[in-house]
Amino acid sequence: MADVLSSSSMKIAAAAAGVSSFANNSSSSPSSSKRFIPQSTTSSLSSSLRQRSKFHAVRLTGIHDRQPPHMERSSLPGRAMPPAAAARKDSNRLDDPFDYGPDEDLEYGDLMSKGKQGVEEPRPRDNKASPYGFLEFPAQHNVEITTLGLYVRKDVRRCLCWVAGGVYENLLFFPMIKLLKSRYPGVKVDIVTSARGKQTYEMNKYVNKAMAFDVDAEWVEPAELAEFLGVLRDSYYDMILSTKYAGFKHCTTMFMVGGRTRRISYVLPYHAEWVSNKFLNKAIEPPRENLAEGGYNMYKEMIDYIRQPSNGVPEEPVPIMEVGVPKRVRGVAQNKYTEAGVVAGKYVVFHGVESDSSASMQSLGDSDSLLPASFWAQLKASAGMPVLIVVPNMKDKKKVYKACGNDAHVVFITTPGQLGAVIRDSAGVVSTNTAAVQIAVAFDKPSVAIFGSDDKASLFVPYFAKKLKVVTSKTGKLADVDVEETVSAWKAATAEQVPVAV
Repeated sequence: MADVLSSSSMKIAAAAAGVSSFANNSSSSPSSSKRFIPQSTTSSLSSSLRQRSKFHAVRLTGIHDRQPPHMERSSLPGRAMPPAAAARKDSNRLDDPFDYGPDEDLEYGDLMSKGKQGVEEPRPRDNKASPYGFLEFPAQHNVEITTLGLYVRKDVRRCLCWVAGGVYENLLFFPMIKLLKSRYPGVKVDIVTSARGKQTYEMNKYVNKAMAFDVDAEWVEPAELAEFLGVLRDSYYDMILSTKYAGFKHCTTMFMVGGRTRRISYVLPYHAEWVSNKFLNKAIEPPRENLAEGGYNMYKEMIDYIRQPSNGVPEEPVPIMEVGVPKRVRGVAQNKYTEAGVVAGKYVVFHGVESDSSASMQSLGDSDSLLPASFWAQLKASAGMPVLIVVPNMKDKKKVYKACGNDAHVVFITTPGQLGAVIRDSAGVVSTNTAAVQIAVAFDKPSVAIFGSDDKASLFVPYFAKKLKVVTSKTGKLADVDVEETVSAWKAATAEQVPVAV
């Protein structure tokens, strides 16, 4: 067959050479143009050449010599090039030269399904014939690319929240966690925060795991950071939320957790913004430098970004803060306040005694939020029921006993979970601007919140508080607050005569 093709090719080449030389001779010499050539001979020769050339062209043309699909479509009658291809400008030399715009015929099908994601991923059924408990995968099923559909749909199965601050800041992050569970059903939320802030999440039922790390540190040992990054990379997170201001170091840390992970963080406009935009999918600029000064709505910008509608999902409502206390923690707290000499449901909690302990649970946005023991001694005399005074340090007990007398009921509590259990079993709370105010509002307890100014009260009091009375100082200093006004507010809150004033 090869010999036949080669001989045919030689004959065609010779015939083509003869025709070419004949045409050249006829065109060059005027005398040769008078030679007579039969019309049938030239027509048959041309037909034979066309057929044989077509045969060899089809035979020898490879797949790489064909035209691209977009050029084949554009050559069809009534079909033009995509408008994006015609309007594309060569403004950047790094642009893809083969980018002709979106394909009009491309359909994603089920990969771009609308609505919320499912509670869990579709799981193949068990293979009953397998003695090892293997799953029965359908034909043409590739386990390695099963998560590709989740990536195209932008589903979030595992989310990592990098929360800066102490107990108060982590407590105000609870609505964000509830929003994530509502926006992405079935998502597992993990938390990275400080050792003190980690204690807060024993009151949150939506958190899968909380990890302690020095989030606010300016310098972390490389060995410690590398070990922690290895732990995070094994979880394959789909999204990372960070309330810490992202500079170059924090952006690279988030990037090393996962290259395909969606990274969302707060960024200051003068703090390496150009670097953050390269490493982050979404950079959120807060209206203030100290994020905690925003009060209860300190994470408003991030909440507004997460709750926005997309892919057929409507805008999510802003959830309120919910807290819960585990049974084991309630048992420990019950033993503590029973030893202090009070009965469940028949005592009022005082929180906010002046102390230098980090367990005082203050907000980073309100440093003037503790009162001396002498103030609580005056308030205790007019409370009208047994008072349980919470102190964050054992050495503060002596100050309280000295100011209030030896008959005072004092309990030593350092964790927000035990504080929540004590508030849950109480008749009400009187506190300065500490975590006790937010926990009392979440448990819907009659309470009085003492602030240094009206501006602080308007920022930190939740909008859904129904049994909370606010007392503020007239001079802007918390130490100048009126004791009689606080007593009147407590009586009004317990009697439910006056609604909440925010």
